[in-house]
Amino acid sequence: RHRIMEMTGLPARDLRMLDPLLSYPSTILGRDRAIVVNLEHVRAIVTAAEVLVRDPSNPRLRPFLQELHARLALPDAVTTNPATDGGDDQGNVPISGSAKIPPFEFKVLEVCLEHTSKCMETETSVLESEAYPALDELTTKVSTSNLDDVRQIKNRLVQLSGRVQKVRDDIEHLLDDDTDMCEMYLTRKLAFQGVNNESSVNVDSNKHAFPDHDHDHEKEEEDRGGDTASSHGSSACVKHVEELEMLLEAYFVEFDGTLNKLCHVCHISFYSLLVIGLMLC
Repeated sequence: RHRIMEMTGLPARDLRMLDPLLSYPSTILGRDRAIVVNLEHVRAIVTAAEVLVRDPSNPRLRPFLQELHARLALPDAVTTNPATDGGDDQGNVPISGSAKIPPFEFKVLEVCLEHTSKCMETETSVLESEAYPALDELTTKVSTSNLDDVRQIKNRLVQLSGRVQKVRDDIEHLLDDDTDMCEMYLTRKLAFQGVNNESSVNVDSNKHAFPDHDHDHEKEEEDRGGDTASSHGSSACVKHVEELEMLLEAYFVEFDGTLNKLCHVCHISFYSLLVIGLMLC
């Protein structure tokens, strides 16, 4: 745990969130050097170069891990030469025209969201397939057994709806805050850090080249230059979050659609139970 904290810069509370023995609601957090993903049984730490998955021996994670390996093994580009085509300030290299290679962290995040969305959609379909026949049976024959079946299905629907809504609301929260989305651009932040480090080296070289230069004036210029670079990096980061925004919006629609299906079945179950209860009264 201490090694992971040193490597990723994450506090202990974020690692506790990924403990499979503890029950934490689903969430996605952008930190300085990592993204913390806690989506149902998918619990991972994503950096700009690697992904650490908690409890990889879990059988439920096998499809996720297979898809993750397959997605990351895909070549980023076939004909692009980074040495000649160059990259942008996000650490992305254009494939052709305006197309871009998504940074590593977004590839992993997309697999996490896709897997969670499919799992929840599958659970919703199973409950739908159980709910409608149970409701038909209840309306045909009112009995204690049929009532219990519908109540149990309704309880499962409510629980699943809460889980889906938590993921949907967390994505919506990220979409509403450009700063939160900016924190998740790990590759871009590394690129800015590299530029700033290079600038610092140049400043140090100038100090040695001109020893008689006024140190106070030089320090003032250095500070001003550092502030300018930092503000430029922050403003550029906040302005250019379209790539992540499009990714999150796509899965927001997916989870919102699943939630609407669940709410529809929940309402039918609720009104059916209400009508049956009035009839029995």
